[in-house]
Amino acid sequence: MSKHEDIIKYILSLEAGYKISVRGVANKLGVSEGTAYRAIKDCETLGIVSTIPRVGTVRIEKVEKKSIDTLTYAEVVNIVEGSILGGKEGIHKTLNKFVIGAMTIDAMERYITPGCLLIVGNREEAQELALNSEAAVLISGGFSCSERIKRLANEKCLPIISSSYDTFSIATMINKAISESLIKKDIILIEDIMKDNPVSVGINCTVVQLKKLIETTGHERYPVVDENKKVMGIITPKDIPANCSNEELVSRVMTKNPISVTSKTTVAYVAHIMAWEGIEMCPVVDNKTLIGIITRQDVIKGLQYASRQPQFSDTLEDVILKNFEFESEGDITHFKGTIIPQMLDTIGTASWSCLNMLLSTAGLMALRQKNNINTAVDSTMTYFMRPVQVDNEVHLYVKIINVGRSFSKVEVDMFDNNNNQLAKSMLSVKVIRR
Repeated sequence: MSKHEDIIKYILSLEAGYKISVRGVANKLGVSEGTAYRAIKDCETLGIVSTIPRVGTVRIEKVEKKSIDTLTYAEVVNIVEGSILGGKEGIHKTLNKFVIGAMTIDAMERYITPGCLLIVGNREEAQELALNSEAAVLISGGFSCSERIKRLANEKCLPIISSSYDTFSIATMINKAISESLIKKDIILIEDIMKDNPVSVGINCTVVQLKKLIETTGHERYPVVDENKKVMGIITPKDIPANCSNEELVSRVMTKNPISVTSKTTVAYVAHIMAWEGIEMCPVVDNKTLIGIITRQDVIKGLQYASRQPQFSDTLEDVILKNFEFESEGDITHFKGTIIPQMLDTIGTASWSCLNMLLSTAGLMALRQKNNINTAVDSTMTYFMRPVQVDNEVHLYVKIINVGRSFSKVEVDMFDNNNNQLAKSMLSVKVIRR
């Protein structure tokens, strides 16, 4: 085992919350500080340590999937640019809500619950109430707290955070962070729903052995693998000819070169592939080695789960497109909408980047509407003729010039209500087959 691996193994053996330093690790294991630094950085990449401002590098529990509707106190420290006054061992606990302490102590008791964060000023009695109620404290206005409160926070393992921002700014910053985390909600990957250790058949398996396997397991589709577990094909009862001998090898009747996916492929992508290619099962591979399978039923369940995830925030593209409607008029697709404040640049006119996004998105939507194909912009050329002001109504006319096997050409023109041309864009769009 190398020194690098020894350091990682040592860090893994530490308890969560243990503070780690390059010099301390180097002295403990008798390695150079450069080796210790590189290993600690790799541990940070692996998610087993975290570097927190004003605290240092600490051992944390590795979390494969972070909950999208919670924040840790450590993240709050970064959000509000705060400092930790006490209770450092509890910074990786999660908070389920935050409470603003703008009320009497008696009224405050009804709102403070275990796991919440109380945002309050230099009110020592409110700080003590929160800690005794198993809640953390965020002190606004840059105030500190007494040594008694710090000792209580250390005993309870609940952080006391101080920030120079006012209460309203802090609440706004935390709310924005929660909103952004909801936009970046969990994307369901194949590794989340695939079947591990799937039943497979070897290339030397015979038809009669396959029939017995089908009777035993009740499955109809199997990946065919070689002696190294490399996927060679897919076999189903439909692949076996009616006059096929029972001693025939499945490798001779299987479907070769099957479509396979990796564990990091998104469920949405696999759903598209299965619908497009009309397949019921995909092998999941790692460098062509079989590690699992994914079925159409698994994909449907995954998409149903994704659709139930909470998301109350919209991306910039969502916000802009909400103000547009479209209709087809023969060979032309007409989009109509208004310029909103979120599209403006520093001088008060619609920014070229937002307009370019609008033009390219309109072209893609029109192409998908007409031809029902999955596409992505390959290249674009846009000309802007006039500035566009806020609240102006704009009209986009999309014309599909050519649809080829791999690429399509789309023309998009933008006009105002007086029929003055504002912009023109030519898109080269790549057709995604798989």
